[in-house]
Amino acid sequence: MILPYVVFATRGPLMGAAFLYAILDGMHWLARLVLIICGNLVALWLANRYVAGFVLNQPYWVNLVIIALILAVLNFLLKPILTLILGPVIVLTLGLGLIIVNALILWLLPVVLNQIDFLRGSIMIQTIPALFWATLIVSAINLLIHFAE
Repeated sequence: MILPYVVFATRGPLMGAAFLYAILDGMHWLARLVLIICGNLVALWLANRYVAGFVLNQPYWVNLVIIALILAVLNFLLKPILTLILGPVIVLTLGLGLIIVNALILWLLPVVLNQIDFLRGSIMIQTIPALFWATLIVSAINLLIHFAE
């Protein structure tokens, strides 16, 4: 997508402006990444605030940003694999099986965070209903973010 802008930029009198536009157009992925991380941060904070049994033990902003980044990475890596494996369940439940996929990813988040030394014990999901309600909050925020893109 950048190549046509660069070719145009080398021929016309506005070659600096078109080249800058090509660079900014190529940085669209960075804006999406920041938006996804901010959305995960807000969703985790809301789940901590309103869901009994979902506890953030270290609610510092730096830790929340790192936890939101790890959640985004888990979504990026595991969601396509789990969606492929649970595809028949998702189809039979008319898409509601995606809640299972999101719940599995959210359930794996404390497991992954316990492997990182300074984030050990930062999230505790104490009950299945807490996992369900936190999954609904995170899924709703992620749905809003993907509609905004």
